[in-house]
Amino acid sequence: MEYRQISDDYSVSGQITADDIATIKAAGFKGIICNRPDNEQPGQPSADEIRKAVEAAGLGFRHVPLISGQPVTMEAAEAMAKALDELDGPVFAYCRSGARSTNLFLAAQQVRG
Repeated sequence: MEYRQISDDYSVSGQITADDIATIKAAGFKGIICNRPDNEQPGQPSADEIRKAVEAAGLGFRHVPLISGQPVTMEAAEAMAKALDELDGPVFAYCRSGARSTNLFLAAQQVRG
């Protein structure tokens, strides 16, 4: 599994599976954010499936979905900022490619000041 570090305490990747959680935890991440809506693609693990594996591993989880191709709304940026504030870091976020997770992070930074 490959991921990109966006800041000292935030990294992104494409879709993960429950089997990836141990690797994410071993890399030192404390929280995971899913930025992908459920049922975006056939065979995609649901946010609830990932949440269960994340919580079983003792990590925090938030679901802040953003539809692919849609602009980041103020509501989505605020929800992402809240998720980042609530989770212990470093935080690992994912979507289909990592782009939405990156864009939401940047928008959340504007909200957070």
